[in-house]
Amino acid sequence: MTFAGIDAEAGDDVPGLGACVGYIRDLAKPSAVDLLRDAARTGRPVLQPRCGVGGHEAMKRLLIELEEQAAPDLLTLTIDSHTRLRRFGEAQRILASDPARLNGYPLVSHGWRRGRELNAAVRAPLQVRHGSPDARELFVTAIASGITSFEGGGISYNLPYVKDVPLGESLRAWREIDRACGVLAGHGVVVERELFGTLTAVLMPPSISLAVSILEAVAAAGEGVTALTIAYPQGGNAVQDVAALRAVKVLAGRYVGDRAAVFPALHQFMGAFPRDLAKADALILFGGMVATWGRAAKVVVKTHREAFGIPDLAANVRGLRTTRVAVSGYLGAGFGVDEDAVAEETRWICQEVVELVEPVLQGDDLLSGIEKAFVAGRLDVPFSASVHAHNAVLPRRDATGAIRYADPGGLPFSATTRRRNDDLLAASPGHGVMNPAGLIEAIRADVEHFAT
Repeated sequence: MTFAGIDAEAGDDVPGLGACVGYIRDLAKPSAVDLLRDAARTGRPVLQPRCGVGGHEAMKRLLIELEEQAAPDLLTLTIDSHTRLRRFGEAQRILASDPARLNGYPLVSHGWRRGRELNAAVRAPLQVRHGSPDARELFVTAIASGITSFEGGGISYNLPYVKDVPLGESLRAWREIDRACGVLAGHGVVVERELFGTLTAVLMPPSISLAVSILEAVAAAGEGVTALTIAYPQGGNAVQDVAALRAVKVLAGRYVGDRAAVFPALHQFMGAFPRDLAKADALILFGGMVATWGRAAKVVVKTHREAFGIPDLAANVRGLRTTRVAVSGYLGAGFGVDEDAVAEETRWICQEVVELVEPVLQGDDLLSGIEKAFVAGRLDVPFSASVHAHNAVLPRRDATGAIRYADPGGLPFSATTRRRNDDLLAASPGHGVMNPAGLIEAIRADVEHFAT
């Protein structure tokens, strides 16, 4: 089928563009972008849990109960792995036999009518979160369901998730999605596109996260996307995390301009969580406070059960309530972060991002420029699952817990940037260790920074 310029294999019964636009316009609820604009104006970020199960009735019940018990501003349909990889037949087979085996909701298999049923069951808008390098069928089904918040991008939903999908393929597939968003915008329907700067979420240097998102944002805005969320993963050092969130506005102003509204979002810590529930709750509270200090428009919420497996309803409710306290102003405004240190760190993060993206943006074709940069190692994602990333970047924590570059690999950083990273790492535990066993142990300690 063809929908708003997308050539998709599935969903032949999906309504046409006009019918989808009419349905979305008639929805009696705010959109995700409405909420983000309010958050940017008031300073009170949108709260969103992650959730997704295979069965339709179980998914509907989970959404309703989350809304009844915790009142999240935005709700999630997390999509299963088979749908992410376009294995629609396999998703359908498991759905028919044992839906509980699916690690998310197979929206394409359930179809847009059931998607609309979920949308109608709750007051909050829905966002589709997934991890697909080619999400065209999923996007069409989401729009037909009335869901106008859709996460992903050609880099961020490829390199962290799959082993061998060429970047050119994923970039072109996501270009079709972004182009469809431009068509929808022309009909008065704004699709909020969130860019997954979290990437692998393992010791992710802020400048890699933001550089990838900025490149995806420029590509999306060039196709007509008018609302973008740049998501950043909490690293654990408050000054660095606040600086990275504030850098989003600076960089968006420089590279996106007025072509699209851009909102910063924080993913609460996605690394190894402490098993002690009190410490886990404290880490979640800390994430909410960092989001407020960094002026994030949204917080994607974690739970105190992260160290034990998939969180249940009660854990999600508790995570949302804990985060709501952090962002509510209940704790007062008498403390925060060193603003001078934040300003300095913001300046350096922006400088690193500029050094990464400027060579790519100077080419004639952005998508081919991105491909070439990854082939050459001038762009890279540490701890990537993909053969199309060099994995040559070695991040480490400095003595304050901030994430730096122990080895930038082939990233085109200036001598000044390299020297600053070296200087900041000089006092870190295990700095200068050359033997592999010692280095692995030092990196493991950095990864498990909060786990003990």
